[in-house]
Amino acid sequence: MSKVKYYYDSETLSYRKIERKKRRTFKYISLFLLASALFGFLFVFIASQYIESPKEKALKRELSNMQLQFQLLNKKMDETQDVLANIEERDNAIYRLYFEANPIPEEQRKAGFGGINRYKDLEGFDNSKLIIESHRRMDILQKQIVVQSRSLDEIATLAKDKEKFLASIPAIQPVNNAELTRMASGYGYRTDPFTKVRKFHFGMDFTAPRGTPVYASGDGVVTRADNRATGYGKHIRIDHGYGYVSLYAHLYNYNVRANQKVKRGDLIGFVGSTGRSEAPHLHYEIFKDGERINPINFYYGNLSAEEFSDLLEKASLENQSLD
Repeated sequence: MSKVKYYYDSETLSYRKIERKKRRTFKYISLFLLASALFGFLFVFIASQYIESPKEKALKRELSNMQLQFQLLNKKMDETQDVLANIEERDNAIYRLYFEANPIPEEQRKAGFGGINRYKDLEGFDNSKLIIESHRRMDILQKQIVVQSRSLDEIATLAKDKEKFLASIPAIQPVNNAELTRMASGYGYRTDPFTKVRKFHFGMDFTAPRGTPVYASGDGVVTRADNRATGYGKHIRIDHGYGYVSLYAHLYNYNVRANQKVKRGDLIGFVGSTGRSEAPHLHYEIFKDGERINPINFYYGNLSAEEFSDLLEKASLENQSLD
């Protein structure tokens, strides 16, 4: 129960009861409520600035964890970039060089992404810079991996072609050294055995007894096995692909036929003295893109360094050919 208050009225010389007006009471209540509201708002504001709610703490931990994950991601991208850079260096300096392919330009490997802003949706956040940079690096890394993957696919194809090329080109002596009497004449100017005139000899003559086996010097397809070429007598021609053709002349007999596929080292015929020949021997020629070239450079497959040196010395002598 509220207390009743009085005041002393000097005119009537008596105590009179204090009557509180309703308007004033409403005013006091309004001021109290307003002050309370302001105080409450101020309290909430200060609390929000200095006191974290459980939800805010959880979000803050989540944000901190996200930043840590992005930092770890960037570290892993650095490591991946180092590994990829090593592969790219070997790709350009070893693999592509060995297979005679042009190196991939650096600007092509590490080109960025021009044009539209592909990271616009990631802008406007507190960590937008970190997120955008991570996405950008990831995109460039993915592009580099795609470029490198395609390069390795190309290298694999070139390796298969190289393997086929190395198996195809002439690379062995067509007559075994054990069955060879001597290397009679090499590529270059020699004396014609019939006219005694100095003329150019376009092949190499290997002297051997009649019937000595003759072997294919590389993989290929027999294009001719006949005696319809002037001077060669019975002869065989093998197309090795890549512009190379080998010719084996003055044969005694054939062991292959036209259009037959042969492998390096296959027995294709036998030494003879057919056609324009002075004695049993094998006349051996190599064509590259239709031009006859020196066969001396195509024996790396079965001759040692000493044997090749001896053959080179004998082939360089300007003597009399056998055809």
